[in-house]
Amino acid sequence: MARRLHGPPATCARGISRSGQERHRKFRPQTWPVGGRCPYRRRGFRGFAHGHVSGRAGERLMADAPYLVALNLTERCNLSCAHCYLDARHLRDGGRDELSTDDLKRILGEIAQVGPEAMVVLTGGEPTLRPDLPVLAKHASDLGLMVVVGTNGMSLTPARVHDLQDNGVAGIGISVDSLSAQTHDDFRGLDGAWARTMAGIDACKAADMPFQIHFSATEDTAGEIDDMVAFARDMGAMVLNVFFMVCTGRGETYSGISAEKYDHVLRRVAHAAKAEQRLMVRAKCAPHFKRIAIEMDPDWPITAAHGYDAGGCIAATHYARVTPNGDVTPCPYMDNSAGSLKTQDFATIWHDAPVLNALRAPRLEGRCGACEFQQLCGGCRARALAESGNMMGEDSLCTYQPQGGGVITPMMPDTGAMNWAADAELHIARVPGFVRRMVRRRAEDYVRSQGRSEVTRADLTLLAKKRFGDAGPPAFVKKGRG
Repeated sequence: MARRLHGPPATCARGISRSGQERHRKFRPQTWPVGGRCPYRRRGFRGFAHGHVSGRAGERLMADAPYLVALNLTERCNLSCAHCYLDARHLRDGGRDELSTDDLKRILGEIAQVGPEAMVVLTGGEPTLRPDLPVLAKHASDLGLMVVVGTNGMSLTPARVHDLQDNGVAGIGISVDSLSAQTHDDFRGLDGAWARTMAGIDACKAADMPFQIHFSATEDTAGEIDDMVAFARDMGAMVLNVFFMVCTGRGETYSGISAEKYDHVLRRVAHAAKAEQRLMVRAKCAPHFKRIAIEMDPDWPITAAHGYDAGGCIAATHYARVTPNGDVTPCPYMDNSAGSLKTQDFATIWHDAPVLNALRAPRLEGRCGACEFQQLCGGCRARALAESGNMMGEDSLCTYQPQGGGVITPMMPDTGAMNWAADAELHIARVPGFVRRMVRRRAEDYVRSQGRSEVTRADLTLLAKKRFGDAGPPAFVKKGRG
C-alpha cells in the first residue's frame, strides 16, 4: 500500500519511485581516494573535531526551540504533480478535518511561546487557496514570527503579493522545477503552469517582495542545476533551495534521481554555495551535503552562518511540520505523528514526544550507523522510514562507504562570555529573528578569532560587506532594520 503523508515541504509534495530506489542500490559505494582512508583523519578542517569516537550513537543535544515550523494549511491544490503524495480528491477538496482559522491562530501562539524567533512557513497543498491566508500571516507576524509563504506561484498576482506584504509576509518560496516551460508543465500536470509561475515571480520583484526559488532535482532535471543557479541569481532571488525527493504516496510512481546524479548535483550545489556572493544556495532534504562539501574543501567551515547547522538534518532538532489536521511530524516527508495539536499543546509535543526525542539522539543502523560522518550527516531519516519502515535504517541514496574510523563530530560553538556594544545590539535587534541567530553566532566567532571580546557595529558592517558585497544584505534584512 502506498505510503501517504498529509502535507508537503515548503512548497509542494514530493516523492520518488521504489523503482528508482532499486537503481540507487546498483551504484558502487564511493570510497576515499587517498589510500582508501578518509583524508580528514589526516588533514584538519576548521570547525570540527577529528577522530572522536562517540561512546554510543546518539549524542546530539536536545532541541531548545524550533527555528523553522512548516504549517500545511490545506491539502487542496491547483496542480496535479506526478510526484505529489496526495490523491486527486484531496487535491480538489482538501481534507475533511482541516484546522480552522481559530485553531491555527492558537497553534501559532503556542509556536511563538516555544520559539519566539522562529520562521513559520505557511504552505499546503497550495496555501493561496485558503481565504484566511492573509489573516493567519498577520497573526503570526504580530506574534513576532517571521512569516514565509510556500507556493507554486501561479496565484501570485500583483494585488495578492501586496496583500501578503501588508499582512506581514516577509518572503515567498516559489517552485520552479525546470527552465523549460514544457518540462515544468509536464512535471506539474498543467499546461501554462510555468508561464503563470514566472508571472508570480515578476509580481514579487515588482513589489520588492523577497523570494526564494525551490527546485526539485530529478533524473531529468539534474543537468539544469548550474543554469538554475544563474537563473535564481539573475532574477534576484534571495535563496535557491535544491530539493531531493523522498519516496511517498503517489510519488512512488515517479522516477526520482539516481545516486550518481544525486552526488553530482550536491557537488554543484556545494560549489555554488561557496562561490555565490549574494545568492544563498542550499541543499534541502540532503544531509549528505555536509560530507560532500567537506570532501571538496576541508578548510571550508560550513556553519549556521552559511545556512546550515553543524549537523545534517534539522528535523526534530530545530524543525517540525504541522499537517492540515493538526498532527505534528518531524518533517514533511515523515508521517509518523508526534502528537495532535487538537489534544495537546505544541510545547508538550515538541519537548516530550518520543518520535522527536528519538531523532535528537539517533541510534543509526546499517552504513549510517558505521559512518564517520554520522553526526555531521546522519542520512535522511525520512527516506529510511519510507523504504523500510525503520526510521534509523541506512539511507540508500548515499554513495559513501564507511572506512571504519572514528566518528567526526561537530565542534561545539564557543559559548564563552562575549560583550556587545550598544550600537551593535541595536543593529542586530533589527535583523529578522530567524536570521538573527546566525548573524549573532557568526559575529561572535569572528570577534573571537580576532582575539577580542566585544562585538561592535563596525564588525557587523564588515561581515555584511564580506558576505554580500557593496550592495549590502538582501531586502528582507534591510526591511527588518526599518
